[in-house]
Amino acid sequence: MTVPFVDLSLQHQPLEAKIQEALMTVVRDGDFILGKAVTEFERAFAAASGVKYGVGVSSGTEAIALGLQANGIGVGDEVLIPTNTFIATVIGALRSGAKPVLVDCDPATALIDLEAAAKAITPQTKAIIPVHLYGQMVSPSRLQDFATTHNLLILEDAAQAHLAEREGRKAGTIGQAAAYSFYPSKNLGSLGNGGIVLTDEEAIAQKIRCYRNYGATQKYIHEELGTNSRLDTLQAAILNLKLPHLEGWNRDRNRAARSYDAALASLNQDGITSLHNQSGTGHIYHLYIIRINSSCPLNRDEMQKQLGDRGIQTGIHYPIPCHLQPAYKFLGHQKGDFPHAEKLCQEILSLPMYPGLTEDNIAIVVAALQDIVTFKG
Repeated sequence: MTVPFVDLSLQHQPLEAKIQEALMTVVRDGDFILGKAVTEFERAFAAASGVKYGVGVSSGTEAIALGLQANGIGVGDEVLIPTNTFIATVIGALRSGAKPVLVDCDPATALIDLEAAAKAITPQTKAIIPVHLYGQMVSPSRLQDFATTHNLLILEDAAQAHLAEREGRKAGTIGQAAAYSFYPSKNLGSLGNGGIVLTDEEAIAQKIRCYRNYGATQKYIHEELGTNSRLDTLQAAILNLKLPHLEGWNRDRNRAARSYDAALASLNQDGITSLHNQSGTGHIYHLYIIRINSSCPLNRDEMQKQLGDRGIQTGIHYPIPCHLQPAYKFLGHQKGDFPHAEKLCQEILSLPMYPGLTEDNIAIVVAALQDIVTFKG
């Protein structure tokens, strides 16, 4: 039996008629750019996240870039970023004109190591982008203490953390702004690209609205050096339709993760462990990650191949840390600079995770892992 890595049909099929109607409503209205559905979604997602303002943009990458730019971060400024993240976090910082300063991660959670970040601070450091990775938030209390101590702006990268919670706080409520992606496979995904910036500051929201639309405060009046980075009305209509289901989908992911945790416990002695959940039910498990460490009879790549041979699809998030990516040699790093991230990228494996993943699916995945380990052992 094949177990897909992601199965979006489970959420789309029950909504198919409503999706078609939502799309046709936009077509009939003809408001394809910054239409009514965009405004409705901006308000609804901000409210669901406990934040005052939302500004829809074209992608999560643009959300990072414009979020920094609207907060005055640009040329000459340094921004702390974990090297264990998708490259879009780094690209967003570069798009703003700032310099990314990469730091290592906590091996237990894969989240940014704030102690390592403190050692990387210089007089030019103006901001930190904590990545709420895999669906788990960086500790809000520790993050705010860190930012206050070092006088840094916080821009949350919440691209994998839609409605995630920790310490009684939701993603998006910790910093001056937060960036989200609505790539189709996200917990809340569109049918293409899309993103949003959340903020409690009206002035910041107004600046992003201006920047995303050619720097215009009104049509043909361009008061800022802007860009074309708008959330499409068609995508906003889909996101409006999906948003009421998001909390339930997140609970389903957390339920599946708990089942994985229980079933995989017996494999810890064989070198297969999961990342540490420090958030309880607030972890929304965009991805479920295991580590194949050196005490396992197989390495990660061999394990992934054997699972694939058994019809179980997996992923690696991420196989190469940002500081070792060929295009980013100019940042001046080399192998060995960030040992925790480098070790993680050799061991981590993402198992199937999506709303609707059944207990039978999980049992098949775990049984395959057990069989592979037993056979090789």
